[in-house]
Amino acid sequence: MNTRLAVIVLLFSSIGWGLTWLPIKTLGDAGLHGLHLVFIICTSVSIVLMPWIIKQRALWLPVLPFMLLVALFGGLANIAFQVSILYGDVIRVMILFYMLPIWSVLGGCFILGEVLDKRRVLTLLLCVGGAFLILEAWKVSWLSFTWIDGLALLSGFALAANTIVFRFTMDTPFTSKIGFMFVGGFVLVSIVLLFYPTGVALPETKVILGALAYGLGWIMLVSYGSMWGVTCLGAGRGSVLIVVELVVAVLSVLIITQIGLKFYEAIGCVMVIVAAILEGAREDEPVGFVSPSS
Repeated sequence: MNTRLAVIVLLFSSIGWGLTWLPIKTLGDAGLHGLHLVFIICTSVSIVLMPWIIKQRALWLPVLPFMLLVALFGGLANIAFQVSILYGDVIRVMILFYMLPIWSVLGGCFILGEVLDKRRVLTLLLCVGGAFLILEAWKVSWLSFTWIDGLALLSGFALAANTIVFRFTMDTPFTSKIGFMFVGGFVLVSIVLLFYPTGVALPETKVILGALAYGLGWIMLVSYGSMWGVTCLGAGRGSVLIVVELVVAVLSVLIITQIGLKFYEAIGCVMVIVAAILEGAREDEPVGFVSPSS
């Protein structure tokens, strides 16, 4: 397994995720409801990947319970992230979403047997500390916790759980697992729309085509890259590298809104980048790692 390639793919995918707020906000401003956006994304990607799911069914049917967990956690992560970014403050949503490294490292340690060595502890501290500085977490009022905040927190937790299930099913066809993520999202958002219709009409055709392009040309690719990278590298290591997404998201917000970067925010960015370099430079998992497929 080429771990350096996995690191590169995961870093580029994280950059892609960090910039997703731009098309999400653009489509929202054009009149597309958040649930309709997720429905279009999940439906289109599910249709594209369905031939692989059907073709590989003999390989994933023996682990169907795990595939259903992929559908559940992957679907929840996708819906919660897209909707919370669309309707919430990008920075505040990121604060809650980036509890992800904590969930992933703890889950990888206790469920998958990944070793929590000194380097991983250091990178986790750098990662979380950098996020704390970048997002000015001490200025956030947690007394006004909203449904958007709940979705942001859920998205990070669900993604962490999904990466653990991916890592635990190493021998299962990867494309089928990606497909189940979006099929799960399609089923979940369909149920929500069935019982809680938005009452909002779909916007003009070009906006819907934009949502299709975003789903098939952006979300499917970065989902494939990020989940493949995490599967190759491990839940704990992968989650630290994914936090590069945070730096990209915050810097892009600051640049586009023309807000200057404060000194401690720059220090936070450096801390996250150092954490990513430390984890990315590993040749192998810490001694004692138990492969989920063994």
